Order: sequence, then structure tokens, then C-alpha cells
Amino acid sequence: MTVGKDVSNLFSDVINCIQTDNLELKKLVYLYLMNYAKTQPDMAIMAVNTFVKDCVDPNPLIRALAVRTMGCIRVDKITGYLCDPLRKCLKDEDPYVRKTAAVCVAKLYDIDPSLVEDQGFVEALQDLLSDANPMVVANAVAALAEINEYSQGKSLFDLNPGTVSKLLTALNECTEWGQVFILDSLSLYSPKDQRELQSMCERVSPRLQHVNAAVVLSSVKVLMRLIDRLDDAEYRDALLRKLAPPLVTLLSSEPEVQFVALRNINLIVQRRPEILAQHMKVFFVKYNDPIYVKLEKLDVLIRLAADSNIQQVLSELKEYATEVDVDFVRKSVRAIGRCAIKVESSAQRCVETLLELIQTKVNYVVQEAIVVIKDIFRKYPNQYEGIIATLCENLDSLDEPEAKAAMIWIVGEYAERIDNADELLDSFLETFLDDPLQVQLQLLTAIVKLFLKRPSGTQALVQKVLALATQESDNPDLRDRGYIYWRLLLTDPAAAKAVVLCDKPLISEQTDLLEPSLLDELLCHLSSLASVYHKPPSSFVEVRVPGRRAIPNPLADEDDDDQDTPAPGAAPSATGGTIDLLGLGTALPSVAAPAPVHAAPAASVPAAGLSLLPADLMGGPSRSLGGAGYVKPKEMWLPSGKGKGLEITGTFARRQGTVFIDITFANRSLQAMGDFAIQFNKNSFGIVPASALAIPTLAPNSVFDCSLPCGTNGAVQKMDPLGKLQVAVKNSVDVHYFSCTIPYHVLFAEEGGLEKSDYLSIWKDLGDSSESIQPISLFSNSADAVLAKLSANNVFTIARRMVNDQEMVYLSLKFTNNIVALAELTIRAAGPGQVAVRANVPDVVAGVHEVFALLLAGASDA
Repeated sequence: MTVGKDVSNLFSDVINCIQTDNLELKKLVYLYLMNYAKTQPDMAIMAVNTFVKDCVDPNPLIRALAVRTMGCIRVDKITGYLCDPLRKCLKDEDPYVRKTAAVCVAKLYDIDPSLVEDQGFVEALQDLLSDANPMVVANAVAALAEINEYSQGKSLFDLNPGTVSKLLTALNECTEWGQVFILDSLSLYSPKDQRELQSMCERVSPRLQHVNAAVVLSSVKVLMRLIDRLDDAEYRDALLRKLAPPLVTLLSSEPEVQFVALRNINLIVQRRPEILAQHMKVFFVKYNDPIYVKLEKLDVLIRLAADSNIQQVLSELKEYATEVDVDFVRKSVRAIGRCAIKVESSAQRCVETLLELIQTKVNYVVQEAIVVIKDIFRKYPNQYEGIIATLCENLDSLDEPEAKAAMIWIVGEYAERIDNADELLDSFLETFLDDPLQVQLQLLTAIVKLFLKRPSGTQALVQKVLALATQESDNPDLRDRGYIYWRLLLTDPAAAKAVVLCDKPLISEQTDLLEPSLLDELLCHLSSLASVYHKPPSSFVEVRVPGRRAIPNPLADEDDDDQDTPAPGAAPSATGGTIDLLGLGTALPSVAAPAPVHAAPAASVPAAGLSLLPADLMGGPSRSLGGAGYVKPKEMWLPSGKGKGLEITGTFARRQGTVFIDITFANRSLQAMGDFAIQFNKNSFGIVPASALAIPTLAPNSVFDCSLPCGTNGAVQKMDPLGKLQVAVKNSVDVHYFSCTIPYHVLFAEEGGLEKSDYLSIWKDLGDSSESIQPISLFSNSADAVLAKLSANNVFTIARRMVNDQEMVYLSLKFTNNIVALAELTIRAAGPGQVAVRANVPDVVAGVHEVFALLLAGASDA
């Protein structure tokens, strides 16, 4: 079992050993039960009597073992028997049993929240906060904190001054991990007055000297929160001085601990740089530091840079720029530029240092230097332009997109000062179509700037770049910017000057800092994974809903253990009261399945691009015509030979925003058939019957047509192919199994239209790597006819434009589980078209291509 072998077939033999008096053997039996109870729930219940008996055993180890095992067996039938033994163990005379029972309450809450609340276990945990044993208190705090986190808005763990005093007392005596649990809970408490505030600081601050790094960081988290509320400035300064030594000590640990400490220190110095301002040398890089530690130290160095220490910092950074590690050198060069932006008095020396580095002619050093000099030009306009000639000497060595784009920006921004600016930009134009988008956009803007500043002699150049951007490029962002500039230059050159040559906002060191609201949230999560990622927990931790982890009675499906993989783009939901056709039950559904928690659609950032294009080039998003979408002809799903005389044909349709299955039941046998019911297996899109089958008894050789509405809120499991649906139909003769394929277009939601800016943002976010392009035969070369057919099937037109003799149409669609797909359809005056598809879940792209082929190829009645 522990080496990966399946020994579940020995369940009945192992369960017979549970009555043993040998403690070691009992531990092994309980371990086996925890692993295999989910596969044998009916047999696992045989162990309940032993559990109950062991919970009153004279040996406290056995009592604790029994209650721990019962909490780890997630089987519905056993949960009910757990309450009485657990209640007794929470009041057990032995602290080891009580602390084990406290954790078991949290596990039980994960299975059945209402049971825990109804049985008073939350109140029992709150009573344990006053326990004489500190480890019992720590486990009670940990259990209450987890329960409160997943209580869905209900506050089940309220701290008050009395409780806080007890926790602070236990803090001195419990183990290091118990201290972490208590400190994490104390960080959520707001003292009532200054006296209580200072008392908490005094009692928490000794934990700063703990040998365990987690305890130190948790203590720092509590004190950082309390310091902001202190009114006594002298006491606050003294407390801030206490925070520095433990943080510095963490940097003498092993590299992995150093990295975590540095990520947390990065957040701390953004809020209060004065804590470590006098300890700059601690963050100087050592020759044997791993690269990930070096980079983090470099970041903290920049955050601590100030007038008082900038000379020392620059000397270090210049030394780092001559190292052999390329990534570290790049970051060091960039750090010099950030110092120039942050500390104005050092700007001149930083520029001189960068010029010295450029003279080394080391390719990657030169390119990084040019990137940061661009930022310095923006921070200090009209001060350091004299070095442009030196920069232009290195044009031939630029091969990285960011450096190339930075140099182009400098040439365009200062075109009036560079005599041969047109020649320089023209040389970049030779590789325009092969350059990355970042370079193309910068080059387009730079040449327009040059034209506006020096119209004479540059008209041919601007026409050339506009033609390349609008006619030769397939990127919508580049095309749209080209059209905007073209229209501005044609209609109102003064407006073009105002837009393109407007004053740029000055950049500052603040641009490298986290948003204040995000920083506040991350400081509340110091010493956790969020402080390492520098992301809020909600961005990488799936919200867990208690009560959905218990192992239900499994269906008689041999592959059930493998059916827990969610479909892409959708979150699993509870299955509700479906018919248990694959097991032994035959009850009809009585309660509709709860609505699923869908995945959020791809995030979009408002962008100008499409929304600024003239109306004759781009249209608004289309709306669904509201008519019936395409319905495929019925297919044979269950032949009469396989169905013991029952023949089933069917198809899928979407009507009024609901998926329907149109089914024909034919009785080809010589006996009547009745008692029909239907059930679907878990599938990629959560398709479930929304009502019971209403089919009368079928006489021999009779046929009955019905239309079954379906919901999309069922249990989810990724199928292969994604559209596969496994169906079980029960009648008075037998239970019949078959599978069919759900056509994607019936899953397209009515709210799939996007605003132009959202479409553009999502298209860019998905990237070229996710794009799939295929030719397509069209039933008509009339764009209006094609788009009407797509609109009837919830494929929405976002924009249209003509390019030469072909029309480009931008389309969007959204599945019922919020998977978003975008398409670019090319309709030519003659010949086949082309469709490019991007989706936030790549698995659906092939199916979307099939839908376009199905709807648009062949006859127009598709």
C-alpha cells in the first residue's frame, strides 16, 4: 500500500484484524482503513463498533488513534457515528486525546458543516481555548481558524480580550508550530485601547528571538499590524528597532530560508524602509549566493537606496555588472537605472556609470543600459540628451526586442536633434514584418513622430510604415494603431500632433512598488505563500466549499476513481438528486442540482485600439437573432439489437437559452416497455437532465418522441473527446448504456458578445501561440448571410472591416461554463475562407473549428 500497490481486495481480511490488542497492528489496520474506506464504504461501516469501543479504551494513545482515524475516513455512513465519541474525547482527561479531537472537529466540518454547528462542536472548541495544556489551546485555535475561514460569512471564531490573554499565555509554552497557529490568529485581532496594544507588543516581541524562522516571521506579521496603531512615537521607534536583528539573522540561514525571508523583507521595506535602513551591507551579494538569492538581495538594495547610501550602492552595482552570470548582470544594470530614477542627486553618476558599461561593448550589457537610459530620459527630460550620439553607435548590436524598442523610442522622441533620424528608422523598417509586436508598435509611432516634427522628406517613410502596418500585418493591434494614425494625419494634423507629441507623464520609483491595497493585503499574509508569490491568496488558491469532500455511495462504475478531473474552464458542482441508474436505486429526482460555481472569464483590461477605429471600418458587437440554431439530424444512439428491443435515436438543440435533447424511443420488441428513467454520467460540461423522462408505456412496435431539457450545473469530469456524454436509460426490461457526442454549438451561451476593447485585450492576452488557423469552405461569399447563420447559433460579430478584396470579421463566443473563444474569419470574394481561433482553454479549439465547418460549409440550411 505504501509503495503504490493496490491491496484493496484484502479489505475484508484486514478488517478482521481490527479487534487486536496489539497497538502497532491496530495502527496499521487504521492506516489501511483511511486509505481504502472510500472504495468499500459498505464494509467500512463494520469497523464503527471498534471505533466506538476504542474511544473509551484505558490507553489514551488508542483513544486518540480511534478518533483521528474516524475523522480521516470521509464516508457519509460513518460520519453520524463520530459525534458521540468525538464529544467525549473533547472532554477527555488526557490532553493528547483532547488536542487530537480538536483537529478532528475541523475535519468533520469539512465533511458536514451543519452537523458540527448543530452538535455544538464549535462551542466545545471555544471552551478548549481555556484549556490548561498549551498544545490543546494551539490545536483548538488552528481548528477554529480553519473552520472560520470556510464558514461562508458566518463568524465562528471571535477573539476578545479575555481569549487573547489566554492565547498569549499559551504562546510561551506550546511548540513552535503551535506558536505559529496562535500568532496567525492574533494578527487578526484589533486591540481595544493603547494599553492593550502595548501589552500585546510586549508579550509577542520575545518570539522574535525564536530559532524557528516561521515563528519569527509570524511575530513580525503581528507586530507590523500593531505598530501602525501605536500613538506613542517613542515606543513605536523602539519596537521598529527590535524588528531589524531577527530579520537580519534570517539571512544567515540556508539559501532557501534566505529566499523566503528576502521576499518577506521586500514587502516590509516597501511599507517601512527605516527598519533596515542601517543594515544595508547585509544585502550585499556574496560570491557563493545562489542566483535566486542574489536577485532578491538586489531588489531589496534598490528599495533601501537613499541619498545617504547611494554612493555605496552604486559602487556595488557597478561591481555586479562585471559578473559572469548574465541574468544577474542584466538585473544589476537595470538596478543602476532604477537608482537614478529614485535618487535624483545620483542621476548624473548613474548615467556616467551606464556609459562606462556601454563602452565595454558586451552585447547584453549594452542592451540593458539602453533600456534603462530610455527611462532616465523620461524622468529627466532635456538633461542627458548629449549621450544620444554614443547610443546610436551601438545600433547594429541591438537584437533584443526591448532594447530595440527603447532605441527606436529615443530616436523618435528626439528626432529633431538627430540629423539622420530618418535613415536610422528606415534601417529598422527593413525587418519590420519579422520584428516582434513591441518593436513594430514602437517603430510605427516613432516614424509618425518624425513626420510630425520634420514633414519635409519623411512623407514617403510614413506612408511606407502605414502601408506595412495596415495591409501586410495580421496583428489587429498593429493594424488598428496604423489606421488611427492614418485617419488622424489625413483629417486633422493638429490633432495628430496633440495626440502623438503630447507631454509624457514622468515615471517615478513608485512604478516599481506594489499597489497600496495589495501591499496591505500581503502584509497581512507575511510568512505564507502569498508573501513569497507577492500575490493575494485568492489568485492561486481555489476557494474550498466545506461539505463537498465526503465520499458518497459510489455508482457501480469501475472507473469512478479516475473521474475527479474537472473539465477545463469549469468548476465542479454538487450533483444534486440525480437518478442512480448505474447503481441499485431507482428513485426519480426530487431536487434540482445547485448552480455551479463557474470559472471567471478571461480578465480583460480596457484598451483603446478597436474602439477608436472609424465606424466604417469596425462595427459594434452583434446581438443574437433569437431564432432557432442549427439542429443536426437525429443519429442512432442505441440500436434495438443492443437495447433488447429498445431503439433510441436523438439529437441536441438549443432553444430559448436551454439545451434540449430531442429523443425518439421505439419499441421493436414483442413486449410492452415502461418505467423509463434517464441518467448522465459526469461529463466535461456538467450536462444533467433538468426533469424526469415523461414517457408512457410503449406497446410493441410503437414510437414516442420527447424533448428533454438539460441543465449545465452537474458534476464535471473531463472526457475524451470533450463532448462525449455517457447515458444510462432504464426501463422495465433492463438498464441500457450508450454514449453520444454533444455538438459544441448547443453549448454557446446567449451572453457571448464582447465589447471591442475587451475582445482586443483578450485576443492579445491569449497570444499567437494559442492560435489555430484552418481554411474553411463557405456556403456563401456574402458576409451578411454567413454572419446571420453564426448569430443564430450564438456566435457574435464584434467588428468587420475590408482589406483589399476580402472582409475580416472578428467573432466571439462563450460556452455555458464560461470558456471564451475568439475567432477571426476571413471571407473572400471568391474561393474558400479562413478562420483563426484562440481560446482560454486550448482543448476546445479543435471543436470550435468543427462548429464553423458544420455551420458554414455546404448547404445554407445548416
